[in-house]
Amino acid sequence: MDVINDVKQILVSQLQLGDQLSAANEETPLLGAIPEFDSMAVVTVITALEEQFGFVVDDDEISAEVFESLGSLCEFVQAKA
Repeated sequence: MDVINDVKQILVSQLQLGDQLSAANEETPLLGAIPEFDSMAVVTVITALEEQFGFVVDDDEISAEVFESLGSLCEFVQAKA
């Protein structure tokens, strides 16, 4: 499972980012750095992650730290999958 590429694909498709994340790595900031990534986008991305990886995210698991960077989001996904 290539989590970082799968998560990047979900972000690109759900946020309609085009090639904005093509050079992204684990340290690439997300929340606050990508204008399209607002609170509604977080919900959309979580839903897509749940469908792609087959887990459920509880409301109390959602925090700014999870969406701080591509790496932190991937760590969250790996812990849930």
